[in-house]
Amino acid sequence: MKRLESAFEHVLFASRWLMAPVYFGLVLAMLLLLVKFGKEIVHLFASILTASGGELIIGVLSLVDIALIMNLLIIIMFSGYENFVSKMEDLHSHRDRPDWMGHIGFSDLKLKLIGSIVAISGIELLKAFMNVANLGDKHLGWMVGIHLTFVVSGLLYAAMDRLASKGH
Repeated sequence: MKRLESAFEHVLFASRWLMAPVYFGLVLAMLLLLVKFGKEIVHLFASILTASGGELIIGVLSLVDIALIMNLLIIIMFSGYENFVSKMEDLHSHRDRPDWMGHIGFSDLKLKLIGSIVAISGIELLKAFMNVANLGDKHLGWMVGIHLTFVVSGLLYAAMDRLASKGH
């Protein structure tokens, strides 16, 4: 029976590698976002002479939005891989290795995720306010409500995380 239990535990432990293709899929998603970023910047430069200041600001905010999402994907890929799949031992001495790598735990990752969602939601809300003439009150109300929900959720999660860490 002990041998069966040990074999099961080894299979269970090895199953963490099923996440590796998921992290590679996020790399592919970053490539898609890079194409979208390139498309946005080409559009921005093409309309530089005809676009209003508000349209240019919305275009730049779209670029910032994509950059935030890509940064978030990097954090999720690196910390998720190191927390759940395998340590990146060969990269510990790499000169370009980010300082935060290997130091972000699952709780930190969730806080960074909710913080990024709040930032992305805030940018989307700002873009909507820049285009307020084309949006209805109901639409704007929903956007503000959703953003406030993200903000409150983030604050509550951070408070719960802080309370939980005091208990340890």
